[in-house]
Amino acid sequence: MSKAYDSVVIGAGVFGAWTAWHLLRAGHRVLLIDKYGPANARASSGGETRVIRMAYGPDEIYTRMSQQSLIAWKNFFARIARPELFRETGVLWLADADAATPRQSAALLARNGVAHEVLDGDALRHRYPQIVIPPGGWAIFEPDSGALLARRAVQAVIEDGLRDGAELRIATVVAPEGDGHLAEIETDTGDTIRAERFVFACGPWLGGVLPDVLGGRIFPTRQEIFYFGVAAGEQRFAASTMPIWLDFGRDYYGMPDVDGRGFKIAHDAHGEAIDPDTMERAPSATRIAHAREFLARRFPALENAPLLGAEVCQYENTWNGDFVIDRHPAFDNVWIAGGGSGHGFKHGPAVGAYLAERMLRGGSAEPRFSVSTKQAAQKREVH
Repeated sequence: MSKAYDSVVIGAGVFGAWTAWHLLRAGHRVLLIDKYGPANARASSGGETRVIRMAYGPDEIYTRMSQQSLIAWKNFFARIARPELFRETGVLWLADADAATPRQSAALLARNGVAHEVLDGDALRHRYPQIVIPPGGWAIFEPDSGALLARRAVQAVIEDGLRDGAELRIATVVAPEGDGHLAEIETDTGDTIRAERFVFACGPWLGGVLPDVLGGRIFPTRQEIFYFGVAAGEQRFAASTMPIWLDFGRDYYGMPDVDGRGFKIAHDAHGEAIDPDTMERAPSATRIAHAREFLARRFPALENAPLLGAEVCQYENTWNGDFVIDRHPAFDNVWIAGGGSGHGFKHGPAVGAYLAERMLRGGSAEPRFSVSTKQAAQKREVH
């Protein structure tokens, strides 16, 4: 006889992990299912580090979710005695003279009480001489923001849930069929799993697992991340000296040398469409050369730095970058959470809390997160 659960969460990335965590605290019998395992190498949550910042241009909803999530992450890490999973490096948003989005960010940070500084070009050159600041350049600095150690953080959330009674199964879930009320799901091995509620938080697999709802509306794209070596004794690029930085005007962001991994740099523009199961994850010479060209312009001391390592991961955005967090249109007890990368990791605690609240108590839903707003043509608006 198959075991029944209150809630089954399919996908053990950051959205699924935190949704399961909140449901468990609400007293649910929770099963987590993942195709490859929590924060695995194919998952969008599987990287070493992710940025948590409050600045979001005009998108105040994400600023508030970031505030909520930073508190939750820090409280969680303190409770499990793992404070090292968050590094308070600060975050520096580099902007050109005529950039409107950073100015919108500064106004929203002030309105929401987020600690920040607005630095002009002279202040930037004085504080961070290792960064080339073009004429008219300026920046927003958030001192309380920083880096989450992503893979380890997700696994810590899962482990905490398992200690408190959640269960984890490695399996592939078959796409559900029908409508009305979903009583059970099946895995590719023929196992049947019964539950009162189901959450699909499958990251880049969402479009394939729910083709009738999100097929062609979740865009997994290839993204390359590089770690360049800092010279022995060089402190200008250490996490104690330099913050995380964002240069969205040039589609790059990066991190200082955290734990000796090297200076991280990533191209934020969407890469080509990929299959997360079969994509070869070897870095490309073209993208490495592009990253070096950027380093030569912004961080010239690293122009000839050796490449220490690379990660080839994926984004899994919706058409404009908004999340999809909504009830399945065909089932009254099935929910969806996704469309998170490349900005969603930081929001895991807030997404889990929001979804658990909607599932258990109803209430008004955020229209931007609805399935009905998701389109089949990419036009990214949220960064």
